[in-house]
Amino acid sequence: MNEWFETVAEARRRARKRLPASVYGALIAGSERGQTVDDNIRAFTELGFAPHVAGHQAQRDLATSVLGQPISLPVMISPTGVQAVHPDGEVAVARAAAARGTAMGLSSFASKPVEEVVAANPQTFFQLYWSGSRDQLIQRMDRARAAGAVGLIATLDWSFSMGRDWGSPVIPERIDLKAALRFAPEALARPQWLREYLRTGHIPDLTVPNMANPGEPAPTFFGAYREWMQTPPPSWDDVAWLREQWGGPFLLKGVTRIDDARRAVDAGVTAISVSNHGGNNLDGTPATIRALPAIKEAIGDDIEILLDGGVRRGSDVIKAVALGAQAVLIGRAYLWGLAANGQAGVENVLDILRSGIDSALLGLGKSSIHDLTPDDVVIPPDFIRRLGDPAAPVAKTH
Repeated sequence: MNEWFETVAEARRRARKRLPASVYGALIAGSERGQTVDDNIRAFTELGFAPHVAGHQAQRDLATSVLGQPISLPVMISPTGVQAVHPDGEVAVARAAAARGTAMGLSSFASKPVEEVVAANPQTFFQLYWSGSRDQLIQRMDRARAAGAVGLIATLDWSFSMGRDWGSPVIPERIDLKAALRFAPEALARPQWLREYLRTGHIPDLTVPNMANPGEPAPTFFGAYREWMQTPPPSWDDVAWLREQWGGPFLLKGVTRIDDARRAVDAGVTAISVSNHGGNNLDGTPATIRALPAIKEAIGDDIEILLDGGVRRGSDVIKAVALGAQAVLIGRAYLWGLAANGQAGVENVLDILRSGIDSALLGLGKSSIHDLTPDDVVIPPDFIRRLGDPAAPVAKTH
């Protein structure tokens, strides 16, 4: 079979065939009914384009910068948790991003240590959850800074929503003998995946090295998860404290409301990501592309605005940039590429997005992504959601 694939949808199909059912189920993720997961994708399909028929540009410039980092296209790698997708995990993703000239977000719940990932891609942003004590948070930031991380991503949009209508995958605390026997039929049914891990001499250990305390072994994913759940949620003062402690480029991820975007500006963040955690948070939250235009209108150019959620094509990237995003972050798309063909699969996904961005720019008659405006996008009535805006009309019930 040709290892190259032409769409993210094909990467997903190959990932499903290659991965054990539990691993693939973890990538699908989502919460409760999956309403937000579906809306993230559907919303992009509701937007259209207003292309030109002549005057197209022979050369198109896709390059931009995010939080001071130059990138060759307006797409970054979003941080995602423990990856039992491929034995090289986040290191393979980092190499792919570096090869394609873009930046990497590394989760504090990642399967590879920050030092290895930064070595593979110096344009790595370290993502932090509000978990544990302030001393622990400082220790994690200090470690990321010492490793060479170029910025911090604070992810705060999490409500621990449970219960997927399509069923949640069974994930063990660790792969001991009992778990290995339980999951053996799944692994044996996917010999390519199993063979890749056996070549390395180990199987996924489901630990999170970036959450380890100094001198202690890495906790398991669920051990770190329990710490996170038991930590009182942060306030806006805590956000400002994090930003001050980091002292460098700082991205607040998880904003969908106008009032929260304004508070983020007041807290001194460098950028926000309009995000609903890929539909893994509070189900029923609108698609991020619906919330983006009103947030951009409210805060203008005070800080950079990124977007994540539902991006599957280069044309989706163009729509997000036209409506106010500096760039987008991708999650599931690159994980499917990683599952399909390792580092080359992630590069394949980035190439697909690059080609789609370039094609859409050509059709719109633009020479640069910086020339895009909302006039390039056909926005249907009632598409935009103005969350947290006291001036927005209130729907009446009868």
